[in-house]
Amino acid sequence: MTPTAWLLIAVVVLPLSYFAWSMISVDRETGTLIRKRLHAAAPKSATGVAKTESSRLVELARKLTPRGYVMWLDKLLGNAGRPASMPLDRLLTVKPLAALGGALLGLLLIAKSPQGVLLAVGITAGCYFLPDLLVYNTSTKRQATIALDLPNVMDQLLISVEAGLGFEAAMSRVGATGKGPMSEEMARTLQDIQAGMTRREAYKAMAARSSVPDLTSFVGAVIQADAQGLSVARVLKPQADQMRIKRRLRAEEKAMKLPVAVVFPLLLFIFPPLFIVILGPAVINAIAAFSGR
Repeated sequence: MTPTAWLLIAVVVLPLSYFAWSMISVDRETGTLIRKRLHAAAPKSATGVAKTESSRLVELARKLTPRGYVMWLDKLLGNAGRPASMPLDRLLTVKPLAALGGALLGLLLIAKSPQGVLLAVGITAGCYFLPDLLVYNTSTKRQATIALDLPNVMDQLLISVEAGLGFEAAMSRVGATGKGPMSEEMARTLQDIQAGMTRREAYKAMAARSSVPDLTSFVGAVIQADAQGLSVARVLKPQADQMRIKRRLRAEEKAMKLPVAVVFPLLLFIFPPLFIVILGPAVINAIAAFSGR
């Protein structure tokens, strides 16, 4: 592309990006607290404060986004641990703004070459779904970490319960001393119980925030044991043994798949240079011999 085209792209995209970031990165919690204090100090007749531009932008983004898609994004953010840098409102606002920036870039490409219509559409769609891909990647890594750490967490819970602690006290100990997403889920579950949720609802919410089948099975066993009055230690021990066996089987499965996965890199990147190094001199000599040189 020519320097003039890059200059036009910078003139359009950079101000738009700055405006979007200034609208999105505003500290809403502090603003909300300030407005609440102002409302408490002001008379009742003056409580009608106009909405900020950011809240209007969020409401517009929610109206433009289908409800089912919003629910899917909310579940995806739950699986990703609800990162503080990307709440649901910010994600819904970023997506159309990113698509708008991609559309403007696509218009510049179309103006330069009429054959770039498909490329412009692809850029717009890619910019719109790029935040989804980033959140999905974070969610996948987090769920894999939970599946890997769950047997160790189960062993810690079992040791604490057998030592005389209650199940919630054992969860509190794991959440306070452990690291990783599983410990965070334990701590959040205890916070839900302290906030007024029943144990059954808090355990189900923990299972709903994850897509790991082992965690869902563990939560179902704990709920059933709590309903029937069984000892939690009798439930944790077979669960811990079963999860350790599953983790070993998954590791063995990955090890068995490794030779098949190595075949394609060998064929594409290792064998061709090897053939060139070994057969290259012989081919050159044969060409020279048959050409009479």
